[in-house]
Amino acid sequence: MSTTTLPGSNLKFAWLEVTGRCNERCTHCYADSGPERGHGTMTVADWVRVIDEFAAMGGADVQYIGGEPTLYPHLPELIAHAAGRGLGIEIFSNMTHIKPEVWEAITAHGAKLATSYYSDNAAEHDDITKLRGAHRKTRANVQKAVDLGIPIRGGVVTLREGQRAMEAVTDLKSIGVQQVGGDRIRAFGRASEGARPQIKDLCGHCAHEKCAIGPDGAVWPCVLGRFIDVGNVREEPLADIWTGDRLAQARSDIAAVHGPGAAACTPPQFLPMCGPCGPCVPSVQHCDPEEAPLQAATIATT
Repeated sequence: MSTTTLPGSNLKFAWLEVTGRCNERCTHCYADSGPERGHGTMTVADWVRVIDEFAAMGGADVQYIGGEPTLYPHLPELIAHAAGRGLGIEIFSNMTHIKPEVWEAITAHGAKLATSYYSDNAAEHDDITKLRGAHRKTRANVQKAVDLGIPIRGGVVTLREGQRAMEAVTDLKSIGVQQVGGDRIRAFGRASEGARPQIKDLCGHCAHEKCAIGPDGAVWPCVLGRFIDVGNVREEPLADIWTGDRLAQARSDIAAVHGPGAAACTPPQFLPMCGPCGPCVPSVQHCDPEEAPLQAATIATT
């Protein structure tokens, strides 16, 4: 008997949130991460097993996130393991704390980088990240990545009136960053200011070929949909969660709000997987594809 595979039901991409710890405390952090947070209860063996399960399911790409993933002491080991399973790898980092062994793992295994950048003005960038010297360190390491030939994407989130967002885009391009996107603030984590997260604030593409796994093993439809817990990889295999009733119900709930399409563009991770279009440039001031032309969705040097 043949079975029908629903569009988007194959798992192709996974965010692996290896830590909740971050040396920054960004005012809009969707994960509410910070210096006081820990690495969670997932062991290295747990992460290795999950990567193996993901690869066995036909997964293609992983993105290591946090918190700040470069603070996770076993990141080089996990980069190497994912590469050994033939997976594409990207690390989403604030680029302020990259040790030599992390640089070595990135270059040795062909990993990519992505980062957030808020202003060409150091004081403004540091005020958003709540870390003195963050702008100087981030910019220097972005330049180092470019010099090393490491593919790197940048993203500028517009948070406040008068923010030098477009200048930040221009600055990243001047360094040599080939792909720069932008987004508006999203009402999750600290940016929600205590408001309860809602499905309507998601993009509508959650659990469409993608999922996120947190530091304690929780599985979510996406990094912003962490209020929708569909299982835990410490308790059951990823394949069982992906095909299970809880994720099916989550998909149904999301579809009931968003319908067959999506109401908003890519969240701050700037992933093309998230569709329906790339992130808007900061000057557009909104991220609704119904209002913003697709050609304004991404910025790339030519």
